[in-house]
Amino acid sequence: MEPRFLDTKQAAQYLSLSAVWLNELRIKGGGPKFYKLGRAVRYKVEDLDAWVEEREPVSSLAEYYSKNDK
Repeated sequence: MEPRFLDTKQAAQYLSLSAVWLNELRIKGGGPKFYKLGRAVRYKVEDLDAWVEEREPVSSLAEYYSKNDK
C-alpha cells in the first residue's frame, strides 16, 4: 500500500525530479499542491498525479518553448 503522504525527497523520486527543483517550485509557485504539517512539507500522491496530468504534453522541445515563450 502506498503511503498517504510523501516527503519532498519521496515526492521528487515519484515524479523523477530532483528534490532541489521541487523545493524551488514550492517557493516560486507552479508546483504540485503540498501540505505544511508543523515544519514538515508533505505531498499526496493524488496531488502529484493531478499536477502531472495538468501539464500539456509536447512532442519536442521546440514545441514546448513555443508554447511557453514568455
